[in-house]
Amino acid sequence: MDEHPTGRVVTLEPLVRRVLAPNPSPYTYSGTETYIVGHGEVAVIDPGPDDPDHIAALVAAVKGETVAAILCTHTHRDHSPAAPALKAATGGAIVGCAPLALDDSGPRADAAFDRSYAPDRILADGERIAGFNWTLQAVATPGHTSNHLCYALPESGALFTGDHVMGWSTTVVSPPDGDMAAYMESLDMLMAREDRIYYPAHGEPIERPQRFVRGLAGHRKQREGQILRLLADGARAIPAMVEAMYVGIDPRLHGAAGQSVLAHLIDLDRRGMVARDGDLWRRTA
Repeated sequence: MDEHPTGRVVTLEPLVRRVLAPNPSPYTYSGTETYIVGHGEVAVIDPGPDDPDHIAALVAAVKGETVAAILCTHTHRDHSPAAPALKAATGGAIVGCAPLALDDSGPRADAAFDRSYAPDRILADGERIAGFNWTLQAVATPGHTSNHLCYALPESGALFTGDHVMGWSTTVVSPPDGDMAAYMESLDMLMAREDRIYYPAHGEPIERPQRFVRGLAGHRKQREGQILRLLADGARAIPAMVEAMYVGIDPRLHGAAGQSVLAHLIDLDRRGMVARDGDLWRRTA
């Protein structure tokens, strides 16, 4: 039996269903997970890639129901491009994060930005939309991208975390839009919340979310410490740091790892702890 069946509706709790998109990769794990909230009048979260089979599966999943909103956590191409087709098929408004399209400074660990994303309504932090027996509240979580939103479902205590917190891997923070300081601040904010469960866009549900987030923050602090220890022995370029820090990972992920190292270095530079000399970074404090 397929451990990660695509196109199938899986009920996770009374108000939440999930449909997995057929876009597995070293960067997306088993694929993008689209969530359907409510019954009769529903919201669709992270419609996913512009894949005809996935869009057809979503349309079938909500047949006979009213789609009140199609929400995107952010605008990478594995999350938002299915929104226009789903809107055309169901009449649901595209709601959620702000548009964002820019070029990256290096290899991505995920899909590039969706330049066609055009929301009917942008949600600010704390704003809500509601349907029959459900409410979704935007929770701003910049870091992975500057426009990233999570969505809280107060009726059940669930939080849909997009790529900010994933169930299978740490999140890549990729400059220039990805910002390590903002990412850490967003983790701190989530730790102060009392959500019961996280539903990420990649990976399985996270049932002890505060503990999980604490672990993510600790991991990032460990990476920062690794960088500072490496630079204490002399100036280094990012590829050499990746080779020393990410022993045994899939070589296809080296570029992504380098982007997260760069995000740490930019943060450390702002704090006066490192400085850049061409392709080399050196410790200053």
